[in-house]
Amino acid sequence: MLKKFTEPFKHEKINLQERDLKGKEGQTTKRAEDWKGTLKRIWRYLAESKVRLILVLIMIFLSSFFALLGPFIVGISIDEFIVDQDTELLTYALMGLAVIYLLHSTAVFLQHFWMVRIAQKTVFTMRTKLFEHLHKLPIPFFDKRKHGELMSRLTNDMENVSNTLNSSVIQIFASVLTLIGTISVMLYLSPLLTLITLMIVPAMVFGMKWITKRTGKLFKAQQKNLGELNGYIQETMSGQRIIKTFSQEDKVIEGFEQRNTELRKAGFWAQTISGFIPKLMNMLNNLSFAIIAGVGGIFALYDMITIGVIVIFAEYARQFTRPLNDLANQFNVLLSAIAGAERVFSIMDEPDEISDEDNQIDLVNVKGDVTFEHVSFSYEKEGNTVKDISFTAAVGETLAFVGPTGAGKTTMISLLSRFYDPDKGTITVDGVDISKVKRESLRKHMAFVLQDSFLFQGTIRENIRYGRLNATDEEVEEAAKLANAHSFISHMADGYDSKIDSEGEGISQGQKQLLSIARALLADPSILVLDEATSSIDTVTELKIQEALQRLMKGRTSFVIAHRLNTIQQADQILVLQEGEVIEKGSHDELLEDQGFYADLYFSQLKREVG
Repeated sequence: MLKKFTEPFKHEKINLQERDLKGKEGQTTKRAEDWKGTLKRIWRYLAESKVRLILVLIMIFLSSFFALLGPFIVGISIDEFIVDQDTELLTYALMGLAVIYLLHSTAVFLQHFWMVRIAQKTVFTMRTKLFEHLHKLPIPFFDKRKHGELMSRLTNDMENVSNTLNSSVIQIFASVLTLIGTISVMLYLSPLLTLITLMIVPAMVFGMKWITKRTGKLFKAQQKNLGELNGYIQETMSGQRIIKTFSQEDKVIEGFEQRNTELRKAGFWAQTISGFIPKLMNMLNNLSFAIIAGVGGIFALYDMITIGVIVIFAEYARQFTRPLNDLANQFNVLLSAIAGAERVFSIMDEPDEISDEDNQIDLVNVKGDVTFEHVSFSYEKEGNTVKDISFTAAVGETLAFVGPTGAGKTTMISLLSRFYDPDKGTITVDGVDISKVKRESLRKHMAFVLQDSFLFQGTIRENIRYGRLNATDEEVEEAAKLANAHSFISHMADGYDSKIDSEGEGISQGQKQLLSIARALLADPSILVLDEATSSIDTVTELKIQEALQRLMKGRTSFVIAHRLNTIQQADQILVLQEGEVIEKGSHDELLEDQGFYADLYFSQLKREVG
């Protein structure tokens, strides 16, 4: 039957085995593959709250002790006080039972209260370290993964771990202690009846093993499919304009239904098969009670045990099967949490950007002299995205990259920023090979104004100050004035304290660009990168942006990715790229005189604009 249950996953090629991850320089980093290793890593986080953990363990011990003591006193009371009709001692016994169960409830409350604090602190630390590590990972890591899937690891997977720590840890420890205590007392009261009662254990173990062996894979598939669904949702939410523009709503819905179906299948069989556990345990619990009642009754007839002992055994048998039931249920919950924790730790195990920078240097007093010497690079290590490129941009010069889509323009900027390192050749800044420079130190001397400017949720002042966090309000406003942004900011209801979201609702694309320029001005970089900042902008705003850009570029080494050639006529150098190679190089006038690719491109654009 189970083959039929799990067959869909084989056809859908769900990879249930953890993959090896390639780190830098081809080294292999293994993801956490076994539950023991993952549990050890979680334990290291839990161990940071040792004092509270000890208190929790003490409370678990006391609650288990009181849980065992209550039925024992009931049995003794039946044999010693009820049978002998000693009402006075029976009253004392009942009062003692009340105190025992009150202490039991208090111990249970305290252990849960302290464990929740431990669990929340542990998950807080893990989530913080995961978030910090994500921001230390290189750009190639994010290029190959869906953002929604990464968000799922920070949210769903971490919440899964949190829920398990909040409840499962206590139940597992309590179940183990209760199990040991119950068997010990049962053996003390009647070894023979205990052995007969334990006859159901092999059936429990076999049933548990059969179920958990299958649910582990299914829970992993469920977590994987949940991450993929989250990634798809995030992607479609971000691309709503494109979806509606091309009327692809039906296709998107179809894609969602497909992924949702895969999640439903994995979730259905994981929950269905794991749901067999309480049914199995309940059946065995009833069988155990029947054995004790029948065999215990026969023993009582021959005066081998008392009625009180039968009552104790009946209660302990329930307590005996309950911790087994709890252990079985929590084992499945634990498997689900481990599946989430493995996904979290797999990100933490990724090599970060700064792990290899111990012997690298800081750049100071950067002037901005940049040289590429025979630089080649490929994203996939097959073929070349850029091939044997050499040039020099002197301090204060403007160098523009021109070429068709896929020619390698953005790659050049990515190499200069050390988002990627070249496969061959060297890139130097002020004569220093940037492969020997700490990335953060290099990027501190650079600023970017991109075609699609990005703003963070917050105030306008905070978005401009992102260029230099210690800037004063006066410096922020001065940067806005130089960027021609002060006028429109002043007309807003709250001025510089006006709130905007990450989509920049309430301000135009041109105004967003002006804010990006103000941010770059405030950063005061030595090297400036511009990705055509005036495309799709009205003429008046374009003039403001061009004027602001001229102020920004003054005295700085600037690299411009040019889409509209009329914006780079004043560039000191223009590199024309095609299929990763420099096919032409020179100033605007020189390239027009050569009547080559650049000239054809320029005049074709001019003709379109005039026409």
